[in-house]
Formats: sequence, structure tokens, C-alpha cells
Amino acid sequence: MTAAGDFDPTSVRQNRIASAGPEDLRERSVEVGTVVAGQGTLPDATFAADPASVRQNRVASAGPEDLRERSVEVGTVVAGQGTLPDATFAADTVLVVDFGAQYAQLIARRVRECHVYSQIVPATMQAAEMLAMKPKAIILSGGPASVYADGAPPAPPGLLQAGVPLLGICYGFQVMVAGLGGVVERTDAAEYGATELETVAGGGLLSGGLPPRQQVWMSHGDTAVTPPPGFTVTARTGSTPVAAMEDAGRGLYGVQFHPEVAHTEHGTAILRRFLDAAGCRPSWTTSGVIDEQVQSIREQVGGGRAICGLSGGVDSAVAAALVQRAIGARLTCVFVDHGLLRQGEAEQVERDFVAATGVRLHTVPAADEFLRALAGVTDPEAKRKVIGREFIRAFEGAARDIAAEAGSHGESVEFLVQGTLYPDVVESGGGTGAASIKSHHNVGGLPEDLKFRLVEPLRRLFKDEVRLIGAELGLPPEIVWRQPFPGPGLGIRIIGEITPERLRVLRAADAIARAELSAAGLDRDIWQCPVVLLADVRSVGVQGDGRSYGHPVVLRPVASEDAMTADWARLPDAVLARISTRITNEVPEVNRVALDVTSKPPATIEWE
Repeated sequence: MTAAGDFDPTSVRQNRIASAGPEDLRERSVEVGTVVAGQGTLPDATFAADPASVRQNRVASAGPEDLRERSVEVGTVVAGQGTLPDATFAADTVLVVDFGAQYAQLIARRVRECHVYSQIVPATMQAAEMLAMKPKAIILSGGPASVYADGAPPAPPGLLQAGVPLLGICYGFQVMVAGLGGVVERTDAAEYGATELETVAGGGLLSGGLPPRQQVWMSHGDTAVTPPPGFTVTARTGSTPVAAMEDAGRGLYGVQFHPEVAHTEHGTAILRRFLDAAGCRPSWTTSGVIDEQVQSIREQVGGGRAICGLSGGVDSAVAAALVQRAIGARLTCVFVDHGLLRQGEAEQVERDFVAATGVRLHTVPAADEFLRALAGVTDPEAKRKVIGREFIRAFEGAARDIAAEAGSHGESVEFLVQGTLYPDVVESGGGTGAASIKSHHNVGGLPEDLKFRLVEPLRRLFKDEVRLIGAELGLPPEIVWRQPFPGPGLGIRIIGEITPERLRVLRAADAIARAELSAAGLDRDIWQCPVVLLADVRSVGVQGDGRSYGHPVVLRPVASEDAMTADWARLPDAVLARISTRITNEVPEVNRVALDVTSKPPATIEWE
């Protein structure tokens, strides 16, 4: 019972969608946690903790998302032993109980956009464990099940009666209704998509003062027909008699619709009213996060040294900037230039990032080795494997050099910095207490004798928060707002064999598309715009006074909130015309520009 496909089918989204390059060697077609705001842009300080008493590495009461150092070995990178010092988040915490919702992470982001810290926990967690985390409020997410179906996940026993303010959304709402004595039935009145909501009884605490009729986003088959004892019905639709309810005296609220999605007109206002009613303080801010992360890194690393694989993407860049601020020259960043980056990106890392942070950078020029290894390779998965293998070899060599240099001074390199984000933790099983190094990370296959203890300063943050921290740390906007770019780089945007000539052609076409999107002010209004070279296709054209046989390129502009679903972005015709004209005029090897108008699903964002 989750809202599906939360994207605008008619125009480029104006939500200021934050986007940035993934940190892995494989295509990250699911790059979550990147929405900036569902109701316009975020203010300058969007989230934060009290810098005086907050540290990154532990959640109070050691919940399942705690940041203990792990002794779990994944691939061949080994985390260290022991636990990190205790730290207590000073900001109020809202728990989002995940019943399998497509939008559990979106709920958590929306809460943080209200400057309140949020954390996702699984519905299988015991109520006592949740309450031990001292949440100020709890939100029950949607989910795909029917509350009366065999095996449907129930609310953890005792949670509904725990006295903590609760908000149930969609399936979570129906769990509340059924669990507290109301009636949920399977009717013929399923509602999916945009639906008109009518408030009753003044709209109650959550909707009072808002328009009496408003558009909301529904996605449910079962229907609440009778509220539990003590509840007041505050909204209905033409098909759902109990679309919202509340028992304000007990701090219990429920809505059948999805306030977290942009299609619900006043969704953010409704969530904010719930947070206010629960007494949540809006104290989650960027400056506080930076202060507590720097303090935490200093405590973890002590007088040790660290390395960080720097890709140029926002995750690794911000992680490196935070660690550099904490330990200075004892951090060395490794940048493997595999020759598959876009025009100007290698120079951007080597010049702009170093200038902004003062970080020590060890560059490995490996383009020739990568291209030799990729010669004759056309299968997409084979490309990824070759690129991954070569990257590991290059990073391993750099790590050994850095370790040898440290050893000559009687020091050792013990720590590896990774740009792991909160969605990575959730998706890798962190919600059930599992702890594993991201299998998709660049350095996930280092040899066994290179053992590091992980430093993950972004582990609690969503991508939009990471961007704001990067901006506050003074990183160049070109890095902070970099659109997602696959780890294999242009290698999977060339359909066919990768050659120096084909890379040159694609770089030129891609640079033109990016320049025109920037000139039109669309950089932050689309998720990304891959440019794909159909290298094994020859297209007949007319250039000058004769026929030409050039390559087609495909523009793939997409709009998305988290890349789990995406729609093709409706770019202005004038912008598309300028891109097409410039590419065919300035890149003689290309004589045709096509536009990919496929959503995801069924297609992925990247072509390979």
C-alpha cells in the first residue's frame, strides 16, 4: 500500500532535485536519498544536531542503526575490532517504522526537512528496543500487505499503547485502526493516485485551517470504515469514510493518504503539524552535524592516518573534506584516473577539490592500463568486471605506496574513509542490525593484507544533507551539485567497444549537453542526463553538400526523487534544439541526436 511512481508525468520537476555522482564502479541505477524538498527548495540550514553534545558514531541506547565499528569481513576489507565511544544525539529523534514501504526513506527525509532527526527501523523490531532509543515520536509507514492477510506484519506488541505520539500512514494507518479496535475491510473502493480529500470536524489538529478540499495521493485496496473508540474522523474521500483520524489526547494520528509525496498538496504542512504536536524541536542543522562529525572523527582516528578513495562524486568528496578538517595532513586521498571520466572532471578533482580543502592527493594516472584491458570488450557486465579489476589493482598499488611512506616515518595507515550514506545502511540490512561494508564500493575487493578500520562520517545522512554540508565546507558547486555518474564512467555510455576515439566523441557531445542544461538553469531540476553513444550504429545523414555516415547519440534526461523510479524529463524544446544543433555542428562524427522518452520502469536510467 505504497504510492508508486512519485514523479511529475508532465514537466521537469521543480523540486530542486539534488543529484550527485555515485561512489562505486558499477552502475548505481538506484541512487536513493537525494531529494532536496517536496515543496520548493530547502533553507540554508536544513537539518542538524547540537554541536556540544552530539557525536556521529553512536545512537543513544545502541539501536539497530548504531555505528559500532564492525569486525565483519566483506570481500577483503576488514573493519576493526571493538566499539566506538558512546554518544547521545541531542536532537529529538523520530522513528519511522518500515512495513516494507516504497517510501519509508522519503518519509524520513521529509521529517528531516522539518529540521527534526529521523531514523528508519524495521517493523520486526521489538517495541522495547524502539522505546529504548527514546523517540520523541514514531511514524508507521505504508506497506504492500493487507492487515488481514496471513503473514501481514503487525505493529510491534505494545507500541500502540506506549504513550509515544504516533502517526500512521497508509498501511500504518490501517494497522492502527485494526489494532486499536476499529474496522478495516476489503471493499470495491480502492483508490490509487490523486484523490480529492474533504476535511470534516474542522480537519482536526493535522488539517485544521488547511483548505477543506485538497488533493492527496492514495494507494490502497483495503478501507478503514470505522475508527477505533476515542478517535475522531477528520477527513474522508468519496470512497473512504475514514481517510484521517486522531485522538489528540493520546497523541495518536492516522492518515490513509501519503503526506510524504509531492502530489499531496499540503503533505509537508501535515507532517510538520504532527511533529509540532509531538513536541519535536527543529534542531537538526548542518553546522551542528559538521561539528559533531569532526569531533567524532578525531576521537576515532586519534593520532592515526587514513586514506580515502576519491572519485570526484559528492559522497567521497564530502567524507574526505570532513576527515581532512578533523585530522589534516594525516589523510591522503587516492584518485584513480581511469580515463573514463567526462570532460574536465579529472582536472576538477586535482585542482578545485585540493584548492578548496588543502587535502593531500595521490593521483594514479591509469587511463592507458584501463583502455588496454578493455580492448575488444563489448558486453556491459564484462566491462564492469574489467574496470573493477583494474581499479582494485590501481588502488592497491597506491595504498601500498602510501603505507610504505608512512612506515618510513614509523607510522601506519589504519583507517579507510568511505562515503557510505544512510540509504546504503538501510538497503544493506542495517535496519535489522546487520553491518557490512558496501559491496558496491570502489575498494570492496582490496587484498587481505590491506586491512583497514572504517571511517564513515556520512553514515547517518541522506544525499541532500550531504550536499548542504559540502556547500558549508566550501566545496566547489560543480562537485556539490554533480549529477549522478556511474562508477564505470563513460565506459557504459558507449554501446560497443571502448576506444580513445569513441571516448573523445562522447566527451565532446556530453560536454555540450551539460553546458546547455547549465545555461538554461536546469542542472538542479533534473536528476541526470546521460548522453549515450551508439558506437556500433552508423546513421545516414546530410552534412554540407553530401551524405554522411555518423553515429547517433541519445539524450536521456530523467526526473526522479530517488532513482528507484524515474520519468523522462520534459526539457524545453528550445533547449533540446540547441543541444542537437550544437552536437551535430561541433562533433562531426555525430549526425543524429535522439531523445529517450522511456520511464523507469520498464527501462533503467543507464543504457548498460
